[in-house]
Amino acid sequence: MLTEREKMTNGDPYKQFDPELQARRKYIRKELQKINAYGDNIKSNEHLAKLFGDCGKDLFIETGIEFDYGYNIHIGDEFYANYHLTLLDTCPITIGNHCYFGPDVGLYTPVHPLDPKQRLADVELGKPITIGNNCWMGGHVTILPGVTLGDNVVVGAGSVVTKSFGDNVVIVGNPAKVIKTID
Repeated sequence: MLTEREKMTNGDPYKQFDPELQARRKYIRKELQKINAYGDNIKSNEHLAKLFGDCGKDLFIETGIEFDYGYNIHIGDEFYANYHLTLLDTCPITIGNHCYFGPDVGLYTPVHPLDPKQRLADVELGKPITIGNNCWMGGHVTILPGVTLGDNVVVGAGSVVTKSFGDNVVIVGNPAKVIKTID
């Protein structure tokens, strides 16, 4: 039988108020309070790297990061995020190498049921998010559950990405759509 954590990470329906999951969220909130209060980015980024599932070299995230669990976050080499990054990691969030995020970017893997009875039962599930290599997210970009972006994708500021896109495109809007192919 799978634990609620295993169900959650697999994208299966799970109970969000499971004691193990609640304890991890509480632990992460305390750790993030410390991290976001550091005056030293090197110290805060070293601390963050230990909370993530895995992380490459040259991680640099400005203050104001928020996430649920940490262990479902996987970041490649040379990652930069500006202020106020939100990673809701009920399912895996995988970010490739050489990616740059503007301020107030949010990647959201949770999916709440449309059926009101399921919502009342506190059932939740999720879908993973995957970002390829060499991607750039403008400020206030929102990536929704289940999205995969290929390599060399640029997402314009304020865009809401509701579906997946392949390599070498510039996408903008709400919902985001391709406006340009990158040679």
